[in-house]
Amino acid sequence: MINHNEQDKENAPSKVRQNAPGKVRAPKVPPVETITGDKQVSRFCPGLPPEELVVQVRELYKIYRVGDSRVHALDGVDFDVRRGEFCTIVGTSGSGKSTLLNMLAGLEAPSHGLVRLQGQNIVGKSEQELVAFRRENVGFIFQSFNLIQSMNALENVALPLVFRGEPRQLREQKAAITLHMMGLGKQIYRRPSKMSGGQQQRVGIARALVVHPKIIFADEPTGNLDSHTSQEIMDLIQSLSKKHGQTFIMVTHDNNLAEYGDRIFRILDGKIVSVERGEKRYELRKQESDQSAKTEQ
Repeated sequence: MINHNEQDKENAPSKVRQNAPGKVRAPKVPPVETITGDKQVSRFCPGLPPEELVVQVRELYKIYRVGDSRVHALDGVDFDVRRGEFCTIVGTSGSGKSTLLNMLAGLEAPSHGLVRLQGQNIVGKSEQELVAFRRENVGFIFQSFNLIQSMNALENVALPLVFRGEPRQLREQKAAITLHMMGLGKQIYRRPSKMSGGQQQRVGIARALVVHPKIIFADEPTGNLDSHTSQEIMDLIQSLSKKHGQTFIMVTHDNNLAEYGDRIFRILDGKIVSVERGEKRYELRKQESDQSAKTEQ
């Protein structure tokens, strides 16, 4: 049975213990321009001012005890994410992608390392501090939608605002505006059971957006959708990222969906093994669309 106690940290390898979590060395990385190859890019964002770096991860480890063995769910992960970027983390089952997402969201404590969101190191924060931080800065999109069946779309989207203490009229107004932005103006009073899977996921995205979070984490957001609806949802996420400057980090096992990201982080055995430009990233698709429009003229 996996043990999540403090022994994880005590039993980390010696190379992990050399640097305290608050004093992690900044790795020496080349500028993005020196990375060779058409798709290969840097996992870091050198030269950007601190306010443009929404996520910074350094020397992140998660070590579990399984009997007499130690399992490295994460094995020294480092990367940056800039504001308004749509990044995808792709890997097979057991690769460490879900563990990494949990670390980034502060849902699980690492054995060692630094996770800085919006300039704050969230490692070591109390549960109460993490809840408050997530309420103000983070949104979530889930594979299974996680909508409350007894509530209509408007009520589901307005729910995060209840926890902020906003008055009912204001939160319903914000929820309605966000649902209209999602193309669900005619479904605001429908309950989830009366909506399609794609519509339910749009409600889920609206619920994440209504609090204007600095970053949104998406866990296999198209896992319960057919291929056509999945493409629609990916188009929507991509558009929101670019047109509204919204930062998204999505985990997936689907290589095709991962290509929608500005950068793709490929993870294997708890390590980032490569970082690539997405072949379906917004800039390329826009260029293709503009070229097609010119050709038709």
